[in-house]
Amino acid sequence: MKLLRYGAPGKELPGLLDAEGRLRSLSGQIADVIGATITPDEIARLSAIDPKTLPLVEDEPRLGPCVGEVGKFICIGLNYADHAAEAGMPIPPEPIIFNKWTSAIVGPNDDVLIPRGSSKTDWEVELGIVIGTAGSYIDEADALDHVAGYCVINDVSERDYQLNRGGSWDKGKGCDTFGPLGPWLVTADEVPDPQNLRLWLEVDGKTMQDGSTATMIFSVAHIVSYLSQFMSLQPGDVIATGTPPGVGMGQKPAPIFLKGGEVIRLGIDGLGEQRQRVLRHD
Repeated sequence: MKLLRYGAPGKELPGLLDAEGRLRSLSGQIADVIGATITPDEIARLSAIDPKTLPLVEDEPRLGPCVGEVGKFICIGLNYADHAAEAGMPIPPEPIIFNKWTSAIVGPNDDVLIPRGSSKTDWEVELGIVIGTAGSYIDEADALDHVAGYCVINDVSERDYQLNRGGSWDKGKGCDTFGPLGPWLVTADEVPDPQNLRLWLEVDGKTMQDGSTATMIFSVAHIVSYLSQFMSLQPGDVIATGTPPGVGMGQKPAPIFLKGGEVIRLGIDGLGEQRQRVLRHD
């Protein structure tokens, strides 16, 4: 099942994508796609509904972030060995954790704004995990049972803020519009192996990233288990799991950063695509 949210920012309505790729309204079934409506019981209830009985949504509305009211937006750094190599950094012995502020979250096709004073805004296609069952100290063998589904994330990053402004990665990760989510939340039953998904990203039609979750250093199950040792995970929490090589910072012979005016396209097999215009902040 592909759950989504559509409509004006802050006024999104719940929906799903049917087998023919048509948008159907879930407004008669749930108030929104949020933590409380993506628990196992709720997913089972929604899955039992025949999509043909749901109202069609006319036109082509804006797609919002695929999950609303996100409690925590947690990220894993340097989780692909080849990306660590292009960044000139050693493979981490444990997952590197940082945060994106929830105010960074936007829809999958909303504009990305380069912050004032930025000189090194970058792109990162990532597999997103959305938690559906709360837990602490989760065994790795049980970790995938806590996942409601998966989505595409563009972990937009300002490298100067991230690396040169006092040592806190969060400064370069949580700017407004730096967290496009979606286009939809694909429930876990449709992703039998999250460690075998192709990820790709283009800037102005040129392929910059083309990788696979098979090369992750730390698997989805390990990440969920590991994070739960330091915090309780709650339904609706979002986890970005790292990016494959090809980010702007790692380009040779010299880095390439976003200047404004570009169009970014990115996607993950089975999870859909995003498209963003890059604009400079006023």
